[in-house]
Amino acid sequence: MFGHRRPRIAAAAVVALTLGIAATGCASNDQGGAPSSGAPAASGGSDKPISVTFLPKNLGNPYFDTSNAGGEAAIKEFGGTYKQVGPTDASPTSQVSYIQTEAQSGTKALVISANDPSAICDAIGEARSAGVKVVTFDSDTSKDCRDLFINQATTEGIGKTLADQIAKQVGDKGEVAILSAAANATNQNAWNEEMKKDLAADHPNVKVVDTVYGDDDDQKSFDQTAALLQKHPDLKGIVSPTTVGIAAAARYLSTSDYKGKVALTGLGTPNQMREYVKDGTVTAFALWNPEDLGYLAAYAAKAIVDGTVTSTGGEFEAGKLGKFTVSSDGEVLLGDPFVFDKSNIDQFKF
Repeated sequence: MFGHRRPRIAAAAVVALTLGIAATGCASNDQGGAPSSGAPAASGGSDKPISVTFLPKNLGNPYFDTSNAGGEAAIKEFGGTYKQVGPTDASPTSQVSYIQTEAQSGTKALVISANDPSAICDAIGEARSAGVKVVTFDSDTSKDCRDLFINQATTEGIGKTLADQIAKQVGDKGEVAILSAAANATNQNAWNEEMKKDLAADHPNVKVVDTVYGDDDDQKSFDQTAALLQKHPDLKGIVSPTTVGIAAAARYLSTSDYKGKVALTGLGTPNQMREYVKDGTVTAFALWNPEDLGYLAAYAAKAIVDGTVTSTGGEFEAGKLGKFTVSSDGEVLLGDPFVFDKSNIDQFKF
């Protein structure tokens, strides 16, 4: 079902992330910033460098700072030009105007993490009609809206990891809740549903009693954590499959009476979660390397612009990550989630 790269040893791949991780943030290449370019020229049917614009869900999000830095590094390697634009909020239609502007500017490829699976499709359709190739990553649109989707891990793999982690941390029984991102976030909803299925099948004594949304806003996620704990006095754990949400929840728990009593797991970055793992607020959490995700998305954009692959198949080289395959439904799979805990978190600097 999913495209994939040739088999690799997952743990070794993650350990390799410690070498050469790009600094988070994207220098001056923010909304309205000038694009950066590498020295050699890369062409998509001409001598002009391939221009690639990254459009994350929202700016100022550490996860996307890291993934976009990976994209910028890849684009410099193949001699293209890089640009980042985006909204400050992750609402369903907040990306529309940026898609329209970039299409009018003549960019060759848009790399988008979608805030909504359908709300931006009309704008994407206009961009594609103008000759822009569209690659989604992290969070997909409807399949007919884009050319390729770079999937960080299978939905099944993420759901099982989250289910197994929260079950282990609450002793395989008790009430748990989900602190998600936006209610329309395609990836979050799919992961949550898969996690619920796995809990019902493999951990029937763990009950999901509530799902709330922090909209990838730090303060709202913090407040939603407090509200969950007030509403559910018997709550044993919280799962937050969003880097903003898990960090905000950890910050709340770390200074509350719930520290060490209510488990917290989900998807986060080592730099965000390190202090909470070390002080005992969090036992373990999971993620992939967002820098590699952005890096792979950039090389996929080059491949679709060059005509090396199509939206229904093909293979392409992605620099240091090696060879990847496009599935028949236009997906490319980065790899499996990795679990971080006190024993390994200091090995990672992203």
